[in-house]
Amino acid sequence: MRPKNLKTKIFLDSGDPSETKETLKLLGFLDGQTTNPSLISKNPEVIERLGSEKKFSKDEINVFYKEVVCEISSLIPQGSISIEVYADDETTEQQMLDQAKMMNKWIRNAHIKLPANIEGLKAANIATKLGIRVNMTLCFIEAQSAAVYSATKDGQNVYISPFVGRIDDAGENGMQYVENTIRLYKKGDRHVKVLAASIRTLDHLLQSFKLKVDIVTAPLKVYKEWVEMDMNIPDDSYIYPKGKLKDISFRDYDLEASFGSFTIDNPLLKVGLIKFAQDWNKLVE
Repeated sequence: MRPKNLKTKIFLDSGDPSETKETLKLLGFLDGQTTNPSLISKNPEVIERLGSEKKFSKDEINVFYKEVVCEISSLIPQGSISIEVYADDETTEQQMLDQAKMMNKWIRNAHIKLPANIEGLKAANIATKLGIRVNMTLCFIEAQSAAVYSATKDGQNVYISPFVGRIDDAGENGMQYVENTIRLYKKGDRHVKVLAASIRTLDHLLQSFKLKVDIVTAPLKVYKEWVEMDMNIPDDSYIYPKGKLKDISFRDYDLEASFGSFTIDNPLLKVGLIKFAQDWNKLVE
């Protein structure tokens, strides 16, 4: 049952509907789910098929992805389900937009995940004008946060997904990037919701609650740890154990600037695009 003092929406990070069912049973509620190519590649049916050395055609993998998303949507009909377009470093704005239009028709409660690179931002700028709800993913630096805000001004209920765990992996404090983005957006119109993603640990989850992040998406194992501590919501006395992670300085970007004016390229973005593309391509003949 949802704790009364929980201000954050709870999403599951998974491409497996059986985990959706288990999480609903575990928590008693669920506000949405995020999927991506890496998570779909971990779906038990996909693993079994690849184990028999039978890959998918491009049409088959899209059909499978749609079936998974539709099942998840039926389990969380009032929630948001994020569906990610295929994108690598060469995917164009138009290619992303075409996928977004197609995927948006799969279910009525979709958020379409687009990478926060320049082509993804261009696609988001058009998609939001068409009424497509977007979740801007692979976000690692504050300049991307500012660019996402600017690119989606015509949208409503836009999500931005800071990748906490991957920033931590690079030696910086991913939760501080989340905090900086929340601070940056306070002067805005609230059309972009902050979705803490790449959550790896219970402390990531607890700090998200302390920051009153709009949404957090985490794997089932993290929610199991949370339940073991009676679904506690930390108060202001909670101190996030950042360890040796480096602080990330806040920069007060101009949210009214053109999205193309921000310097958004960064190594983690490039690596993230490669990783998602590789995980998807290994499924396809």
